[in-house]
Amino acid sequence: MREGRVAQVNVSQGGVPKRPVLAARIGKLGLEGDKVRLTRVHGGPERAVCLYGLERIDALREEGHAIFPGALGENLTLEGLDWDLVVPGARLRVGSALLEVTKYAVPCATTAPFVSDDLKRYHQDHFPGWSRVYARVLEEGDVAPGDAALLL
Repeated sequence: MREGRVAQVNVSQGGVPKRPVLAARIGKLGLEGDKVRLTRVHGGPERAVCLYGLERIDALREEGHAIFPGALGENLTLEGLDWDLVVPGARLRVGSALLEVTKYAVPCATTAPFVSDDLKRYHQDHFPGWSRVYARVLEEGDVAPGDAALLL
């Protein structure tokens, strides 16, 4: 499963949840129209875009968590990719942008209500393969729901 699609594009004026938009431009520092509150832990060129898999969100919802796309602060909710392959160093063509995964995203306390106060549930150290990931932007581009998401 190296070919998927963009299920949702999400932005906020700071904090979570991030809300869906019809399309966005991905620049070197992230999606236009998106802001982060704590720049020492979020954002910047190495954490420009946050990604998460829709299948993981659906599985967490089935466990009883009040989660939905954008709730964990991901900018791009992707569908159809083998999330276990979306690891640091992986490159993805998402819409017309090229991204490179830089690191696993550590859970943020502001997301606790969406995961029944169990931040470990999507922490890479406790549940490998369930973490969101951060990516740097290698090539700027545009993205919209329905666009291809290809794991290169």
